[in-house]
Amino acid sequence: MPLINLSRAETFVDGLDHPEGVAFGPDGRIHAGGEAGQLYRIDIESRVVDTYADTGGLNLGLALDAAANVYVCTPGRSAVFRVTPGGDVSLYSDGTAERKMFAPNYPAFDAAGYLYVTDCGRWKADDGCIFSVAPDGTTRVIDTECAQFPNGCAVSPDGAWLYLAMSLNTPRVARFPIEAGRKTGPAETVVELPHTVPDGLAFCADGSLLIACYRPDTIFRLLPDGDLTVLLDDYEGTILGAPTNVCFGGPNLSALFWGNLGRWHLGIHPGTGLQGSPLFYPNLRQHNE
Repeated sequence: MPLINLSRAETFVDGLDHPEGVAFGPDGRIHAGGEAGQLYRIDIESRVVDTYADTGGLNLGLALDAAANVYVCTPGRSAVFRVTPGGDVSLYSDGTAERKMFAPNYPAFDAAGYLYVTDCGRWKADDGCIFSVAPDGTTRVIDTECAQFPNGCAVSPDGAWLYLAMSLNTPRVARFPIEAGRKTGPAETVVELPHTVPDGLAFCADGSLLIACYRPDTIFRLLPDGDLTVLLDDYEGTILGAPTNVCFGGPNLSALFWGNLGRWHLGIHPGTGLQGSPLFYPNLRQHNE
């Protein structure tokens, strides 16, 4: 697939506060976070923005469960918070007794309800790690090998691998095998991305992987055969303005959405010709009531 025509990309909603995290929920809405703690949810058809909660700090990546509770990484408060559809905010995890979260960046669920959380650590300090949070809230550190500012992450569609956007040192996408909230094998490099800052990941139904970059203003597509292509590029940095997290949403998961940490809008491209791979929305009701 060649470079997608940027002219069909547009602002989905404007007036947000430097949104990084963006996710499509089981409630059929787009969810995003703001720099001052705002949680937004947006109806795809009307594009009406509902600012319904406040975590008290910059919100980065987020994931949802089957009841449309949002689990959001809030690095300024060094924690992952759970936000109900009614706007109630509670601590979900702040790490372990031995290692507290420092800068949680992105969460991703597997089918069993384990939440994998990247903690990017300090810029250029190579002190990041990966946590997993069990459905009962038990938290453990599962990886310190991928320490070079682990950023966005994604559980593979078959649930067997955790993919990580590694932003520093050797910018790349890495992965390691997972099972029941544990790392079960060594990390390996999937693709190197020199002179970029990879940030967000999303799988397509055809097995390809989208990689949104904070720098440059580009979304790459990694094909199943390993070829790396450019899906969208914006040298002006307007429609894609430091694109961070990326997701599919809408009917048949056919529309592509992205956050723009460098600007005030969410972007949308309604016709890339790609379809998203469904996310895992675990039923955690028995653990959260």
